[in-house]
Amino acid sequence: MSTVAQSEQNHHDHHAAKGFKRWLYTTNHKDIGSLYLIFSLTMFLIGGAMAMVIRAELFQPGLQLVDPHFFNQMTTVHGLIMVFGAVMPAFTGLANWMVPMMIGAPDMALPRMNNWSFWILPFAFAILLMSLFMEGGGPAFGWTFYAPLSTTYSNDNTALFVFAVHIMGISSIMGAINVIVTIVNLRAPGMTWMKLPLFVWTWLITAFLLIAVMPVLAGAVTMVLTDKYFGTSFFDAAGGGDPVMFQHIFWFFGHPEVYIMILPAFGIISTIIPTFSRKKLFGYASMVYATSSIALLSFIVWAHHMFTTGMPLAGELFFMYATMLISVPTGVKVFNWVATMWRGSISFEVPMLFSIAFIVLFTLGGFSGLMLAITPADFQYHDTYFVVAHFHYVLVTGAIFSIMAGAYYWLPKWTGHMYNERLAKLHFWLSLVSVNVLFFPMHFVGLAGMPRRIPDYALQFADFNALISIGGFAFGLSQLLFVAVVYKCAKGGAAVPDKVWDGAEGLEWEVPSPAPYHTFSTPPEVK
Repeated sequence: MSTVAQSEQNHHDHHAAKGFKRWLYTTNHKDIGSLYLIFSLTMFLIGGAMAMVIRAELFQPGLQLVDPHFFNQMTTVHGLIMVFGAVMPAFTGLANWMVPMMIGAPDMALPRMNNWSFWILPFAFAILLMSLFMEGGGPAFGWTFYAPLSTTYSNDNTALFVFAVHIMGISSIMGAINVIVTIVNLRAPGMTWMKLPLFVWTWLITAFLLIAVMPVLAGAVTMVLTDKYFGTSFFDAAGGGDPVMFQHIFWFFGHPEVYIMILPAFGIISTIIPTFSRKKLFGYASMVYATSSIALLSFIVWAHHMFTTGMPLAGELFFMYATMLISVPTGVKVFNWVATMWRGSISFEVPMLFSIAFIVLFTLGGFSGLMLAITPADFQYHDTYFVVAHFHYVLVTGAIFSIMAGAYYWLPKWTGHMYNERLAKLHFWLSLVSVNVLFFPMHFVGLAGMPRRIPDYALQFADFNALISIGGFAFGLSQLLFVAVVYKCAKGGAAVPDKVWDGAEGLEWEVPSPAPYHTFSTPPEVK
């Protein structure tokens, strides 16, 4: 290599290293928000690849591509990655980017902890993914890791799995503390509680949920660890324990967790719908109270996941009625979004398209949830593909569609460039059609009795499963368009004005300027 070329290469390497160190040491909320979002997208694609393995195996009846044990590993790690690696970090990234700007704060309140809460996440997921390459394979006990599958009948990947979950939990708790402290202490003068944008409200409530339930998950995985390695019998009936107790502890965490993954989505939709309807949000106060009600009620419905475990009739009735009750504040939110759009001057930009799809399809997922809430009916639905259809309508067309809506809505604000509208609309329509081809037929095979988490099935389900798998591959491939749109937008494109979306954005965004001082020490530039 010539001296000039060598010098240019050294110069390039120096800048690349400096850029990496900037990301590594950054305490800027926007940088950390971007890191969370990039990490989330990476995990979304990895978790999606695992879903493709599952659907490829189920394309035809019989055992084709993978052995049943590996199939179980895929269902387990797919669930864990999508919940803890894709959806939650994406919402945390959006919170990091937008909450300080929405409340007029100069940054998050605890910027160094913010940096740490992100950087432990890649290590947690590296540990989880590396467990797949162990002798005997990775965790194969379902994302709910029920005892005794995760204790008596698992191999040593359990230790890595527990360690990874602890690190994810620590990250979530630190992120939640940061959000609460920021919103409580750093609001600009005049930003009273009932003037907070709804995205900020939903995240504040979500942060309290995280702090309440993450220690419960930590307790559950610690008991799994000690049962497996230290001779305790929390969940071993032979030693005086109770495997059903595991389910109570897990779902006491697991049900509020479901709302942790959907409340920030409600905030995003409540921001986008008024903008493109060019009207103020209908029923602001009722939306705040509905969100709080959902959060409180989420703590008293956990055993609706356990109707078939033989609980007393009084318990079944209580959990059935409590679950039905939680649909009331959720219904309030849906009616308020529809009322906001009613007689509005609606324009159908990509964020609005995703938001309308969210309202329709999330509501569909809510209705199948109401069906599952009916105790005697649940005896038929339990552990069938009907349940898979229900929670994927809530989590894919709910949480993930809202994340995409938020990304398209704020990308121009983040990058200063407008994304390619034609490609983005293509991404939306392909996603919308394929996601329904993927998940809607699951209702039918589930009602007909096809069990979930099994790599084979009866011949009568063959046609539906082929259709479902085609929808799955189409949906997976559609997301590569999303990656292309985001990449092109970040790299450049048409410049956008200060006010990206003309119309009613100001109604959501009347935020006083932040105080003209910065109280945060940022680390000196890294040499």
